[in-house]
Amino acid sequence: MNSLKSLFTPKPRGVGVELTPEKINVARLRKQGSKLKLETLASVDIAEGIYEEGQIVDASAVAEAIQTVLAESKLKVRQATTAIPGRAITRVIPVPAELDDQELREMVLNQEASLYLPFPRDEADVDYQKLGFFVDEDGIEKVQVLLVAVRKDITDSYIEAFRQAGLGLNVLETSSFALIRTIREQLRQFTPQEAAAIVDVEFESTEISIVVDGVPHFSRTVPIGTYQIQSALSRAMNLPPSRNTDLLQGMTVPASPMDTVGSPQMGGTNPGTAAMLRVLGELADELRRSIDFYLNQGEDMEVAQLLLAGPGGSIGQLDEFFAQRLSLPASQIDPISALSLDVAEDIPEAQRSGLATVIGLGLREV
Repeated sequence: MNSLKSLFTPKPRGVGVELTPEKINVARLRKQGSKLKLETLASVDIAEGIYEEGQIVDASAVAEAIQTVLAESKLKVRQATTAIPGRAITRVIPVPAELDDQELREMVLNQEASLYLPFPRDEADVDYQKLGFFVDEDGIEKVQVLLVAVRKDITDSYIEAFRQAGLGLNVLETSSFALIRTIREQLRQFTPQEAAAIVDVEFESTEISIVVDGVPHFSRTVPIGTYQIQSALSRAMNLPPSRNTDLLQGMTVPASPMDTVGSPQMGGTNPGTAAMLRVLGELADELRRSIDFYLNQGEDMEVAQLLLAGPGGSIGQLDEFFAQRLSLPASQIDPISALSLDVAEDIPEAQRSGLATVIGLGLREV
C-alpha cells in the first residue's frame, strides 16, 4: 500500500490537521452557497521534543494533542487530511506520451523515481500525477508528470500517530501542496513563463517553493524560522529564551537604507532590531541562492514575485525588506482574503499568513 494515501484522489469528508513543532492546528471548512465558511479553527500547544524537523518523535504525545484539540473544538470526526513539511522530494519529469496508464505507472514509480531519490526506492512512498502534454525540441510528444516521494518511515509515523488519535488519513500530502491550494486563484495571475517563490517561514525552518502554473518545480528547506529570529532578538536584549514567538507578530522590520553591498545599515538600530535584521539577512541570502539555483537549471523562466506565508510571514514590513534585498515584488499571503472566507469572528491580520497551510488542508476536506 502506498502510504502517501493516493495524494490526488478525493476521499470522504474530515478535518484538516497541521502539525508544527510548537502547536497542532485544526481547520474545518464547509460550503455555504457559493461561498466557503471557516467553521472551526483551533490549535493546541505541544511540548518541545514531540515533533521536530517535520518528523514525529513521540507518536503517543502527538495523538493525545490531536485528541485534545478535537475535543476542545467539539469536533467528532473519523477522518483527517494532514501534511508533511519540507521532507518531500518533488520533481516535474518528462516521459513519453505514448505510454498507456499501466506503462506510465511502472515507468514513473519504479524506473524514474529511483533516479531522483537520495535514498533507496524501497524506503520511499511515491505518488504521481500527469500534468500536461508538450512537444520537446526533437519534436517528440511527451507528458509532464509531477512526482512526489517521502521516506516510508516518516509517512508510517504520521499514519501511526493519527491511528492512535482515532483518525484515518484521507490524504497525507506535503505542506507546499496545501499552501498552493489556498492561494490557487492568486497564482493564476502569473503567465506560464512566470514563477512565484512561496516563502513559508515556519517555527524552526523556512520552506522555499518555486511554483509554475500552480505546480511546485523546486523546493528547499532552510533551517531559519521564527524561533531562530526570536532567539537572536532575546539574546541581544538579554531576555530569557522562549519557545513563544507571538512577540514577533507585533514586530516591524525597519525600512533600512541599503549600504553599498546591499546589507541594511545598522546605525541607529537597537541591538534587538540589529540581531533580527542579521537573521533575516541570512534568510534573504538563502532565498537568493535558491532562486538563482532554480533559474540556472536552464528553464526559460523568471521569478515574478515572492509570496510570504507561515507565522513569520506576517512580521511587519517583512515583504518590503525582502523586496528591497532581492529586487523582487513581495507580498504577504492572507488566506482569509484569498478565499473570501466567511469567518465567525475576525482573525487579526498578523495571524493570517500563519493559517495558509491548515486552511489548505481543511479545503481538501470540503
